Amino acid sequence: MKSIRTKLKLNNKQKTLMAQHAGYSRWCYNWGLSLWNAAYRDGYKPNVRKLREVFTNHTKPLYPWMKNLSSKVYQYAFINLGEAFKRFFQGLGKRPRFKKKGKHDSFTIDNSGKPIELNGWNHKLPFIGVVKTYEPIEATAQKMTISRQAGDWYLSCSYEFHPHTTPKKTDVIGVDLGVKTLATLSDGKVFKSVKSYHRFEAKLSRLQYLHRHKKVGSANWKKAQLKIARLHRRGANIRKDALHKLTTYLAKNHSVVAQAKI
Repeated sequence: MKSIRTKLKLNNKQKTLMAQHAGYSRWCYNWGLSLWNAAYRDGYKPNVRKLREVFTNHTKPLYPWMKNLSSKVYQYAFINLGEAFKRFFQGLGKRPRFKKKGKHDSFTIDNSGKPIELNGWNHKLPFIGVVKTYEPIEATAQKMTISRQAGDWYLSCSYEFHPHTTPKKTDVIGVDLGVKTLATLSDGKVFKSVKSYHRFEAKLSRLQYLHRHKKVGSANWKKAQLKIARLHRRGANIRKDALHKLTTYLAKNHSVVAQAKI
């Protein structure tokens, strides 16, 4: 399986629809968490199936606006809640907490067992409709997650692919990860450090200085927060790009990668 994450090119109507689905997912997750905690305190053993039954039969009919959104959203919200509690009981994570608006907004959908075909630049998603991406994609997925980061929406999914072997220049290569450089290979090739934070440090400092003088929760405060988040995202994307280029080069040109001290 291979995973992909790409930015969506949406109009204002589509952005509103995405935000509504993310809010629906957050609402259901928090509702399920509240009911789960209450049932656990009363000595019951809640699970995802029981939550879904109570929600479908008793809670959902009370909120007509839910009919205008995909029912897959609340199903995956409860599944994610169940997985969070499973990790917590296994000692692999913290106890699930309530989600906040604007923080890690996301939702998951599928096509009721049918595959979702991503073909080219325009993609028809279940219930959402046709959306555009900034790059062509060729993949067949069973489900996908749409999330928001720094005001932009991203699509991510996993799909099956068939790897192929590339001719190797050198079977074994040593890699030394450094501070001044990103990596130095045993054959002498050097990958320079991108130092993305230093590139935006002055601008980031200025934005943060202006941001602290704004009233918390105001429109200007939210705009300033968005500018800072986008700058952080830009730096993170530069670092990710450098790492992807390094790992791609190693995988394509070398069979075995080992740690080396040069």
